[in-house]
Amino acid sequence: MSRLKQTLSQRQSLSPQQVLQASILQLNVASLEQKILDELESNPVLEQDEPQEEEVVDTEPAEVDYEEDPDEYEPANIYDNVRSNDRDIPVAEQVDFVEGLVRQLDSFTLSDWERAIAEELLWNLDENGYLAVDLVLIADRYDRTNEEVNHVLEKVQQLDPPGIAAKDLQDCLLIQMKGREQTLAYQVVLNYFGDFANHRYESIQLNMNISKDTLGEIIEEITHLNPRPGEGKIGSGTETVIPDLLAVQREGDWVVIVNDSWIPDLNLSNEYVTLLNQKDIARETQKYLKEKYDSANWFIQAIQQRRHTFTAVMETIIKKQPAFFNGNIESLVPMKLQDIASEINMDISTISRSTRGKYVDTPYGIFELKSFFTEGYTLEDGEEVSTKTIKDLLKKLIYNENKDSPLTDTDLAGKLKAGGFPVARRTVAKYREQLNFPVARLRRQLTQ
Repeated sequence: MSRLKQTLSQRQSLSPQQVLQASILQLNVASLEQKILDELESNPVLEQDEPQEEEVVDTEPAEVDYEEDPDEYEPANIYDNVRSNDRDIPVAEQVDFVEGLVRQLDSFTLSDWERAIAEELLWNLDENGYLAVDLVLIADRYDRTNEEVNHVLEKVQQLDPPGIAAKDLQDCLLIQMKGREQTLAYQVVLNYFGDFANHRYESIQLNMNISKDTLGEIIEEITHLNPRPGEGKIGSGTETVIPDLLAVQREGDWVVIVNDSWIPDLNLSNEYVTLLNQKDIARETQKYLKEKYDSANWFIQAIQQRRHTFTAVMETIIKKQPAFFNGNIESLVPMKLQDIASEINMDISTISRSTRGKYVDTPYGIFELKSFFTEGYTLEDGEEVSTKTIKDLLKKLIYNENKDSPLTDTDLAGKLKAGGFPVARRTVAKYREQLNFPVARLRRQLTQ
């Protein structure tokens, strides 16, 4: 007979204010403006300061003598505050792939906590569109059960493109084959995925008792599915990148500027705040105004916190990557998200949100903040090098190999050792998988 047992435990959950801060932080510069406009439209307590019209003085512009010293002339900064005062200039909306997925959530009827978890799942997709976070962590963070989080995940997996937010490749293929559960192809992915992934087709044919022609049709159907629904869309793309931050040198010191000068100054409406403080208004009205007051106040604080977090994170990145910011952009020292989190005393999830899909404009080009993070590998002499250096060499070796006889992991380990990186075979296999290269026999290409 089962017994009931009562236990006490502590669980940390996010407040509505923290959820809002996380939501604002993960928006890039292109979508933040729309978020602000939506909030201004839906919340009467929140208002923006109207820019005051300046008196126009009819004077002739001073003539610049470029012949005297051309280096003295500096063109207008494209991030100048002038842009924020010119609201007539149309700005093309840049919709990030993940933000597009978030918008698709509007087609579902989700409660506030379900919507928050759905967005959390989407912002934790890797570059292939797979889920890159354990559901248990999200359940703990939002004080929900694993079953509740998994229920939200099932809705997220209905978004387009099919296969998005899968836990692994097998899950990705099964999601794309929903509605075809009775087909032989579905049964192969469900029950014989290991054999299929490793090209053990004879084993599949034997276990399913099917002909070679039928097996060929099954393989044809499965290989037409998309194994990486997020590839080329998450964290990369050919669209114009609007940097969220600027890193500039002034008198030998690095200065970080958050690229949001166009954001209007937000404040609380005095009219509604005065109305809220009146004692003779109806209770329902007071409750409504209090909710809108809190929401507006939290929104303003979230914008301010976004600036503070971006600045702190970027300043710490510059501090920890001195060689890069001295001009040697190929030189990155090993650095993890936890290193930044510990340095500025913030949660690692906050660092992840503030670096994913966010870009900084430097004198050396525009870079995603996430690109500054790389694991470390300790050589035999005790020197620690970035795994990016090893992976770049590994990628070059695989690209240049003889496709008739591809290099095995043991061969690759030997060539890396000859190049000054004595890496174990198992480590080579790990890096190869992270670079999305299959094993040697699957890279073999038969020549005619």
